[in-house]
Amino acid sequence: MVKVAVENFRLAPRQFGREPQLGEGHLRFRLNRVPDCVDPVKLLHAINSPIGKGRLIGASFDYAQYSGPNGVLAEEIGTAGSYSPGTRPEIYYHGLRPGFYRMIVNLAQNNGATTPFHAVTNFQILPHPGHGPKPCAKGKVPSAKAAASLR
Repeated sequence: MVKVAVENFRLAPRQFGREPQLGEGHLRFRLNRVPDCVDPVKLLHAINSPIGKGRLIGASFDYAQYSGPNGVLAEEIGTAGSYSPGTRPEIYYHGLRPGFYRMIVNLAQNNGATTPFHAVTNFQILPHPGHGPKPCAKGKVPSAKAAASLR
């Protein structure tokens, strides 16, 4: 479960999809899993990129099977796999397997256009003891090492 605190912005569920109004709208939740093993060239590019630091984007979890009602709404408006819209300051993801994840939350206008206001967090779901990740193929870097490089 992810809960966000929203200040100086009104969530307006009844205005979802309508004309933009100053200071109101909805949230856009985006959850991606960092791949277990990363190509070192992509890792180096992410580290050295002035605008993309830390952007090792993996599989999206913004589908109904993972993000529930928010994912259903995403499918209805055509954003499944990109983001899950939220008219409440919370979202429930389920069925996530162990690994590293990146969550981005944007404020969006009623019509879905993003604002420049967002928050980003990373987290890890640990595997059960004795069930760690499989070793990476030769030439790949484990995501734990990649995550440490991007902090």
